Amino acid sequence: MASRPGTKFRFWILALFFLCGYGAIGFRLVELHAFKSTELVDELESSRFRVLREMPRRGDIYDINGEILATSHIFLEVGVDRYEVKPEDVSRIPQIAANLGLTVAQVEEAFGLQNGRMPADMRSLNPRWKLLKRRVEPRSFEALKSLGIKCVTSTKSYEREYPQGALASHVIGFVRKDGQATMGVEREFDYYLSGEEGWTETEIGAGRREMAQFRRRRVTSTDGFNVVLTIDSYVQDVVEKELSEIVKNFNPRAATIIVSDPYTGEMLGLGNYPNFNPNEYSKSDDESRKNRALTDILEPGSTFKIVAATAALEERVVNVETQIDCAQPIAVMPDGYRVRLPKDDHPMGMLSVGEVISKSSNRGAAHLGFRLGGRNFYDWVEKYGFGAYSGLDLGIESRGILNPPNKWDRLTLSRMTMGHAIAATPIQIHMATSTLANGGVLMTPRVVAAITNYEGEKVVEFGPLPKRKVFSRETAKTVTHLLEEAASVRGTARRAVVEGYRVAGKTGTTQKIINGRYSTREHVGSFSGFFPADNPQVVITVIVDNGRPSTGGLGYGGVVAAPSFREIAKKLIPHYAISPSTSADGYAQYRAGNPTAGGH
Repeated sequence: MASRPGTKFRFWILALFFLCGYGAIGFRLVELHAFKSTELVDELESSRFRVLREMPRRGDIYDINGEILATSHIFLEVGVDRYEVKPEDVSRIPQIAANLGLTVAQVEEAFGLQNGRMPADMRSLNPRWKLLKRRVEPRSFEALKSLGIKCVTSTKSYEREYPQGALASHVIGFVRKDGQATMGVEREFDYYLSGEEGWTETEIGAGRREMAQFRRRRVTSTDGFNVVLTIDSYVQDVVEKELSEIVKNFNPRAATIIVSDPYTGEMLGLGNYPNFNPNEYSKSDDESRKNRALTDILEPGSTFKIVAATAALEERVVNVETQIDCAQPIAVMPDGYRVRLPKDDHPMGMLSVGEVISKSSNRGAAHLGFRLGGRNFYDWVEKYGFGAYSGLDLGIESRGILNPPNKWDRLTLSRMTMGHAIAATPIQIHMATSTLANGGVLMTPRVVAAITNYEGEKVVEFGPLPKRKVFSRETAKTVTHLLEEAASVRGTARRAVVEGYRVAGKTGTTQKIINGRYSTREHVGSFSGFFPADNPQVVITVIVDNGRPSTGGLGYGGVVAAPSFREIAKKLIPHYAISPSTSADGYAQYRAGNPTAGGH
């Protein structure tokens, strides 16, 4: 029997339908397997597998006596996985709120409830994970965890804390909320402090929970090492309280105090004004965070005269009894050029080299420079470490300004010997004085004593690091004796006198350059010295920028800086059990043993 035309038509329509359907399926299979397989596998892997980070605990920072200056506090970020919220979890919201110290309304909002009820489809909520509270103590979360609410999860994190507040902030630095170490020891020793991050490559199941049986690989985190500073918290506190007194009495633009051990180069205290609290670093500005001991540059003034004095005596171009005419305002150079000499505070006439140093004659210092010669004097300035980085590991540091002799004019040598025509940082000035105190060795300043592990065992220990021998112990002893006169009741630094102790040091007062000219009203006053002069234990440098005495006078170093030296020294005597001096000051001894010394 012949088939009907309608039946054949339906057959071909049905065949075409199946052909197109299977063709589409086949095309899709080819597309997925041949062209998109890599992309789809990656997508599948990313949805099933995660790399979970495990943050290490940052190491602590201690002072030399074991006081904690910086530590890392563990806390949890607690949130809710809204896709995993169950009806029974809603009834426990009041307990969750009470445990976290939140209101019920805050928790309901985080859960995504609408009028106290769950939405029809929790998966419609965006984002899936909602923060409940950022800082939760682990002990508090344990009580919440015991309720068995699986939708509430936590992530461990650390927050940097500074228990001593602003104490030694310019030394320590700080760590930002994003974990970035910024300035100071925090940044310079971040390699040791930060530790190593761990990670786990694993499969994630429902509720963003790890399926440990499918874990591929795990690398545990390694906590950071601890850093032990040379800073003594007691000394640092004394320094910062004295800075507060300077601010109260003289209202300066800025101030710096440095205290160190002359033989090791270890910083015992280092403070600046303005200061800041690293716990609230966001409230501070760049000026208060600047470590002025390393970044500010100034003309050192008369504190720099120890360079000319030690160089001239060490080179034997003069001796202590050599007479210098400090009355004449003009000096004639070998080539006939007439150099106008700097002025002294008052006419001094003929002075011995010893008196040039003890009485701080600008003209006498210029003559010492002439006898040394420009190139030779420049070499001595470099030996002292001026014009170079000190090596103190606290971050950004200035090298100061020291121009080579080929850039000097005919006045430079006569001005540089008195501490002008050169710019130095407070740490450079301090280390120059320290070189004199320890007998002629320029040390590298240090602020870190050791690196320790969690058990307190030393991993790395940093010992004294001498840079070079600058001059002999005999020269150091001679100049120290002469500087005792400056720091006596007869000298410019009589306010630095510590009763019962021999003090050696030098004041400095330099005019600030304002709009390209030396100001007659704005000064930087300084004092750098050490005690006991016959057995130096500590070196103290005080620098006050634009201090204004209440009497209305100028901010001379002897007025604004020397008294702080005395006050700090008096507080350090019992702390370090420093024995009093048993003899007269060195200058008096020197003159007693040299009857002709100082004679005109």
